[in-house]
Amino acid sequence: MNWKPELDELARREAFAREMGGVDKVKRQHDQGRLTVRERIDGLIDRGSFHEIGAVSGIGEYDPKGELKHVTPANCVFGRARIDGRTVVVVGDDFTVRGGSADASISAKPLMAEEMAHDFRLPIIRIIEGSGGGGSVKTIETKGAANLPGGIGGTRWYRFTTENLSRVPVVALGLGSVAGLGAARLAASHYSIMTKSSAMFVAGPPVVKALGQDLSKEDLGGADIQTRAGAIDHAVETEEEAFACARRFLSYLPSSVYELPPTLPCSDDPERTEEALMNAVPRNRKQVYKMRPIIESVVDKGSFFEVAKNFGKPIIVGLARLEGRAVLLLASDSFHYGGSWTADACQKVVRWVDFAETFHLPIVYLMDCPGFMIGLDAEKAATIRHGVRAMAAVNQTTVPWCTVILRNAFGVAGVVHQPADRFSIRYAWPSAYWGSLPLEGGIEAAYRADIDAAEDKAAKLKEIEERLNKLRSPFRSAEKFWVEEIIDPRTTRSLLCEFARLAEPLRTPGPPGNMTIRP
Repeated sequence: MNWKPELDELARREAFAREMGGVDKVKRQHDQGRLTVRERIDGLIDRGSFHEIGAVSGIGEYDPKGELKHVTPANCVFGRARIDGRTVVVVGDDFTVRGGSADASISAKPLMAEEMAHDFRLPIIRIIEGSGGGGSVKTIETKGAANLPGGIGGTRWYRFTTENLSRVPVVALGLGSVAGLGAARLAASHYSIMTKSSAMFVAGPPVVKALGQDLSKEDLGGADIQTRAGAIDHAVETEEEAFACARRFLSYLPSSVYELPPTLPCSDDPERTEEALMNAVPRNRKQVYKMRPIIESVVDKGSFFEVAKNFGKPIIVGLARLEGRAVLLLASDSFHYGGSWTADACQKVVRWVDFAETFHLPIVYLMDCPGFMIGLDAEKAATIRHGVRAMAAVNQTTVPWCTVILRNAFGVAGVVHQPADRFSIRYAWPSAYWGSLPLEGGIEAAYRADIDAAEDKAAKLKEIEERLNKLRSPFRSAEKFWVEEIIDPRTTRSLLCEFARLAEPLRTPGPPGNMTIRP
C-alpha cells in the first residue's frame, strides 16, 4: 500500500490550476495581446525557479457522490522564485478567472505573499491585473451583505503592505486594466511599471461616467496620464520590457534593509576622463544643455537606470553605479524651467531621497538649480511647502552624500543641495554660479536709486552687473573657503568613484531609524 492515489489526485488538481480560467478565457487573454499570469511569472524569473504555494486552492465542483469534477482556481498565483539567483516573492493576478476580481480569490493568498516577503526579508514583485478589492457590486447579492472596507479582520494586508515599504524592495507591474485596490497595490511600491496599452484608475469609466465624465480607459488612466502624475514610474511597450525593467531595478538593491546593496565587478576605468565635459555647460547662462550625456559620462558605462522620467521633470532621478557600487543619482534638467524646483519636482526629491535612505544608497547630486519655481502657478501649487518638505527629507538622511555644482545654486532651493549640519563632499565646476538670488531682476530692485540717477540707465545697469559678476566668480567663494573645491570637469568621474569607495564602509545595514518610505 502506498500513497500513489493521493499523489495522482494532487496532480489532477494541479492540472486544473494550470488551466486557469479555461481554454476560452486563456485564448481571449492572448487575443487581446496579454500574457497569462503563469506566462508572466515564467518571463520574469530565472527559468524553472518558481515554487508555487497554494496552487490547488479554489472552488471545487463535486458530483452527488462527492467526487471532484472540476476546480476553478483562485485568481491569485504566488510563491517563491529567483531573479538573477536571488530569492524573491512573486504574486500575480489571474485575469482569466473573473477578471482578477477579489470575489473569485482567496484573500489569504495575497496576504501570505506580503507576510512571506516581510518575515523572510525578501523582495516582492506584484503582477497586477484586475481590481483585487472587495469584489464587484454583484458581490453584495452573492455574499448577502455589503463589505465594510477595513472591517473586522480586513486591515492585516494593509499593515504588511505599509511595513514592507520600509523593509524590502517592492516592485509592481500593471499589465492590463487595474482599478480600486489593484491600483493601490500598484502605487504602493518603490518602483511601478505599466505597459502603454494598460490603464490604472481608482474607479473605471463606467463608475466615472456617473459623474458626467464619459472617458475611455486610456483617457482616464492611460500610461501618459499616470506617469505624468507620478502615480506610475515607468511605461513600456511590452510585458517583456516590464519584466526586464523589474529585474534591472532590483539589481541595484539589497534583498532587505538588513543588507547592503550589492557591488558588481566593473570593467570601466574609474579614472576615465571625457573631454566633452569641458564644453558640457555653455558660457551663456541662459542657454540650456543636456544633462543625461553628462550623467552617462561620469557613471559606469551603461549603468544609469532612470526612474519617474515623466514626473517632476526639472529633476532627473535614477540608479547608477560608480566602480560597481550602487548609488542614487539626482541631477538638474535645465530644459524644464531652467532646473527650478517645481512642486512636483520637490515631491520627487522627497520620495527618492527617502528611498536611498531606506536601502542604504549613497546619493550623488549633479546640481544646476536657480531656485524654487516662481510665479502664480507655483504659488497655487504650494511650491514652498513641498520645497521645505524636500529640505526636511534631505536633512534627515544619514547616507553619504556628494554634490557637484555644475551651474546654478540660488535661493532656498539652492540650500537643499546637501544635508544640513553634517559632513558631505561637495565640488564645483568652474561654470558654477550662486547667490541668494540671481542677478537678473535683482539688480533693478537693489540698485534702483543708482540706476534712476544715471543719465544712461542701461549703461549703468550693465556696469553694475559686470561688477557683481566679477565678485560672483566661484574663485572668490573658494578664496574665502565658502566652497571647498573647484575642479576640472574631466576629473568628475574619478572623484565620484572615490566618493563611492569612501562611502562603502559608512553604510550600516538595518532599518533607517523610524523612517518609513512614502510610495
